[in-house]
Amino acid sequence: MGAGQEPTLLPTLTPAQRLLADASLEAIQLAGAWSGDLPVLLLNRCWLRLTVIPVERLALELPPDVSRAAPELERYRELIEAGFPAWQAQQLCWQEFGPEACHQALRRFWTAQDHPFHGWTLQRYLEFLTDYRQRFASQRPRPLPLLVLARPSAQPFCPQPLEEHGLFWLRPGLTIGERAMRHTCA
Repeated sequence: MGAGQEPTLLPTLTPAQRLLADASLEAIQLAGAWSGDLPVLLLNRCWLRLTVIPVERLALELPPDVSRAAPELERYRELIEAGFPAWQAQQLCWQEFGPEACHQALRRFWTAQDHPFHGWTLQRYLEFLTDYRQRFASQRPRPLPLLVLARPSAQPFCPQPLEEHGLFWLRPGLTIGERAMRHTCA
């Protein structure tokens, strides 16, 4: 969010979902130490479904886009940044990894572009884990992450601006409709 913008309102939860969120908030307050069992809330607005998963299962439930992190593509970017022309960078990557591996990395990258991950990249996933761990260790009461899943595009051949998964940090006593403590969609 840009400077001066108001945080987005929290999504409305049903009474049953609110009880589930409150129970997860209570559990995180009682946790003795950081572990993979700490809760993460996933809200699927299309199905009006709130699920609680352990943080260690997040990458399985919501796989991040790792196509940009392929070693072949990373090396190509490094060579381009070092001043090599594109054709020479490609040749060096082919020599280092083999042409087939380079082609597969490109295919995975372009396939990922056709099937959006709604901004949920490997980097964002790793930043989320670091942020969660830091908040768990330093903030009292401990905040609870709520990932609001982006709605899929209604028209695949008429691309709209891609909606990203939203990240909210819930705290005990936050009322629905109240301004969120922090909304981090970027």
